[in-house]
Amino acid sequence: MPSHFTYDYAIIRVVPKVEREEFINVGAIVSCGIKRFLAAQIELDESRLLAIDPCLDLEMIREHLAVIPLICKGGKEAGVIGQLPHRERFHWLVAPRSTIIQTSKVHTGLCQDLDNVLEHLMQRMVRSSAPRSLSPS
Repeated sequence: MPSHFTYDYAIIRVVPKVEREEFINVGAIVSCGIKRFLAAQIELDESRLLAIDPCLDLEMIREHLAVIPLICKGGKEAGVIGQLPHRERFHWLVAPRSTIIQTSKVHTGLCQDLDNVLEHLMQRMVRSSAPRSLSPS
């Protein structure tokens, strides 16, 4: 029987107007200390963000979000933070901030297959489950 692993995760969100506390979930970060696993996935739904704030600087948001998977991967391409051990990189990524890009509180889970955890979180927490269109009666 395969072993179970505990993991920590946080949901990445964009908060266009911090003072209003409205946000769109745009990704997830997963960390497992035992397996030395740290990964993130981002899916930015620009139309949902622009519905909250049509004046957003989407290019700036894209650039900042693109750094998160790089930091998870580590290495010189990720700068000084990328040189830290993976758990320290995770804690740096999920540290509370009051900026336009934030993470949820850290949650813990238990799984057998870490590769599927990130996809599961993206499907459940990030991708819109709303119907694409509603026809008027």
